[in-house]
Amino acid sequence: MLVRAGVELLTEKGFSATRVDDVLNATGISKGSFYACFDSKQAFGQILIESYASYFNARIERWLTDGALPPLQRLLNFVHDARAGMQRHAFRRGCLIGNLGHEIDILPESFNIQLCAILQGWEQRVADCLLGAYDAPPTTAQKQLCHRLARHFWIGWEGAVLRARVEHGPQAIDLFATFFFAQAAALMGVAAPEMTETTPPVSPAPPAHARKGPAGA
Repeated sequence: MLVRAGVELLTEKGFSATRVDDVLNATGISKGSFYACFDSKQAFGQILIESYASYFNARIERWLTDGALPPLQRLLNFVHDARAGMQRHAFRRGCLIGNLGHEIDILPESFNIQLCAILQGWEQRVADCLLGAYDAPPTTAQKQLCHRLARHFWIGWEGAVLRARVEHGPQAIDLFATFFFAQAAALMGVAAPEMTETTPPVSPAPPAHARKGPAGA
């Protein structure tokens, strides 16, 4: 309960603006019980980052490992799913990892290490997915291209999610997706995915501690 409430608050308000009392008010749990579980707000924040990463990793992998679809379509299905999740929350919630990135200068150094590792893991997952477009084993040039595209995707995605929150609408996400997938398809020499949203498979159930976690990316 504490972790879920904490993740929800951080995806809306960020770490600095979220007080321990906000979490307690949202859950009805006493301050004594909170500090029996967590030594400090910083320790609590580290657990929230781990929880969100576990939830989001499962969500990403569900889309990117669907071998029945071409790689770019898998990634586009993730975009559709994340966009729909943000829309369910009226674009008030974004990506916890991206939110914390905006506060990085005032966060503990341990947070920076965690965030970098998570972002690198997401980039690797997308790169591995994109490499599925090529015959095995891929060439060095193909590996380099897929890693550049993966990095491009996450840099652009986090910016689009932020803009969607500011504007309370999906236009930034749609614009980013249109340009990214057209560019990626051209560079990879493959067919671009159909941008019109279809009904993709049901997204994965998150871990119990992260269930009903934040939408977005």
